Amino acid sequence: MIGERIIQVIKTIFDPEIPINIYDLGLIYEVHVDDDGTAHIKMTLTAPNCPEAERIPVEVHDRVNEVDGVTDTVVELVFDPPWDQAMMSENALLELGFL
Repeated sequence: MIGERIIQVIKTIFDPEIPINIYDLGLIYEVHVDDDGTAHIKMTLTAPNCPEAERIPVEVHDRVNEVDGVTDTVVELVFDPPWDQAMMSENALLELGFL
């Protein structure tokens, strides 16, 4: 399924300040693919003033655009709801020593 392939690609993108991929960090709120192959990604950052605010969404766009079957990618950066540690996957919490 195309959505699963997109998630696998997103899991290769890391926030350089935290050694966890952005999917397991909980920064990806939604992945939706239209019938025409347009991928819609709703995401956030750990903080609105994140130093990587310019780079990460562009990397998501470019990497998802390379997924077979994706015709275009629209990345929407949102801050509501604000990110917090509760959005992290269990694997990420374990990796960072929070569990």
